[in-house]
Amino acid sequence: MSEEENFEQTEEFIDEDEEKLPFAKAEVVRLMKENLDDDKMIRERVKVEMNKFLGEVLKNVCKQLNDYPYTTIEYEMLKESTYPYTNIERINQEKERILLHLEAIKADCNALAMDVQKTLKLKDVVEEDSFANFSADIEEEEEE
Repeated sequence: MSEEENFEQTEEFIDEDEEKLPFAKAEVVRLMKENLDDDKMIRERVKVEMNKFLGEVLKNVCKQLNDYPYTTIEYEMLKESTYPYTNIERINQEKERILLHLEAIKADCNALAMDVQKTLKLKDVVEEDSFANFSADIEEEEEE
């Protein structure tokens, strides 16, 4: 197969991809270049995949908009449907805050359990400190 035939086949594949793309490729590339550093070069596959990704985002937002029982789509509905995409930074910060709070709750629970084991014994006999063994097992698992 000659180089010319090879080039024609490659060109056919690119044309087929462009037909399936949801947006004008030039517009997507222009927007990417506006938001990337000047020294960045964009590979063809990245241009195509970005276009497909944007199409998927649009489909997902439209699916959510279809869940509304109204025949007219209002701006507030659009804002609510695009919230996960427009506020991802805030969502990640909230996730981190919740995880830190859960860690604090776990520490409080462990401290309370130790207090219960030490101060609220039902018998006047020496009991095995089962909580200490449980805590040691958890710490060993976390280290692994």
